[in-house]
Amino acid sequence: MEARDAELKKELDATLHIRKELGEEYESALVDSFLEKVGQRLDGAVDRQVRRQLAEQQMVAARDARSPKGSSDSWGERFGFGIVSLVLAVPLSAIGGGVADLPGLLVAWAGIVGVNVVQAARFSPNLFGRKRGRDTPGSDSDW
Repeated sequence: MEARDAELKKELDATLHIRKELGEEYESALVDSFLEKVGQRLDGAVDRQVRRQLAEQQMVAARDARSPKGSSDSWGERFGFGIVSLVLAVPLSAIGGGVADLPGLLVAWAGIVGVNVVQAARFSPNLFGRKRGRDTPGSDSDW
């Protein structure tokens, strides 16, 4: 910012020097010209600041959209899913065991366990040692 201040000081010094050479009749035009330059610099600074803040807000909004929902919602959903899974496990076990004996029972329970593992991984991305941080490859970063 100091480089811009030095530049602005040079502009003011030049304007004052020109005023001395041209006289007071051009003072109004010189002041208007200098103020226009100051206004342009301020507009540029404000535009940059607004763009920076907008980009930061968009990044925060994008990160919030990707983050999991609050724990109060997920607990009820997980509990309900577990109950439904257990209730459905009984008839699935009976059908699998009745149709194909032990292999059918194993396939039914493999499906039940698989669905529950997927559901658990959905709510806990770190469950199987996968960390979604800034240092892991493939993670979203600022670069």
